[in-house]
Amino acid sequence: MRIATVEAHRGEEPPLSGAQGSGTVFFSGCSLGCLFCQNHQISRDGLGWLWSLKTVVDRLISLHRERGIHNINFVTPDHFFPHTVAIVRRLRDHGIHIPTIYNTSGYQRVESLRLIEPVADIYLPDFKYADSALARRVSRASDYVTVSLEALSEMVKQKGFLDVFSGQRDMGFEGKDDPVRLAGRGVLVRHLVLPGYLENSLQALTMLFLEFGKDLPVSLMGQYRPVPSMRSDSPLSRMLTQDEFERVLEHAQDLGFENVFVQRPEEVAKDPTAFFPDFRSAVPFRGNPRGER
Repeated sequence: MRIATVEAHRGEEPPLSGAQGSGTVFFSGCSLGCLFCQNHQISRDGLGWLWSLKTVVDRLISLHRERGIHNINFVTPDHFFPHTVAIVRRLRDHGIHIPTIYNTSGYQRVESLRLIEPVADIYLPDFKYADSALARRVSRASDYVTVSLEALSEMVKQKGFLDVFSGQRDMGFEGKDDPVRLAGRGVLVRHLVLPGYLENSLQALTMLFLEFGKDLPVSLMGQYRPVPSMRSDSPLSRMLTQDEFERVLEHAQDLGFENVFVQRPEEVAKDPTAFFPDFRSAVPFRGNPRGER
């Protein structure tokens, strides 16, 4: 497998990162080709190193014993699905039964999701687009909407909604003063708000609400930042504004979503290095312990 790093990551939503971090495996490559990818070093540029199955398993065992990671977190693992199944089975042979997260683009075949169903506990998919033309233009996937909705339906059918919610509101990425309940099973859908494409975000949330209802857990992400290769005449060449994000959040509230994580642009601006990794570094995300590669 080609992997950029394996580390105890503290940048996920609170029920996933907890206090000790999520045991995150950042695979190189991606099934999509998003022009704006925030992890472009590994998804598009191919940065990464070759890891054997044993090396990955040994690293995750070490993170569990020494760091106390709360779960195993496979990031963009589609092209290594059979390997991830083998990793989880070996970890279970070693007596490690913490939850397994599949952190995906949302662009998966139902048949692939059924392959990983026996080892998947939590699905953390994106739902990027309601606009098929936009999906074709920036991710080379004109069928994204159809494929993603079918994939989300399968994920929810398998695991239900994320199991930590009990009428909570606007949990934020930094959680509350009370101890965060850790997730063990279910689906949480992420949506990255793109600058200049407000209508896409509004329609995406409407689609999710009509398809899955008010109890679907949704994570609204305001961390967009232009990548160096973005054309200067593109709407994606600028940062997301606070007003754009607040309009999307207002729409989610108007629809009636009950369980929403919120990551506002102004929070990201206070410490951008915490959200934008450099996978050439031994510590790609500031605030994480040192990873391995």
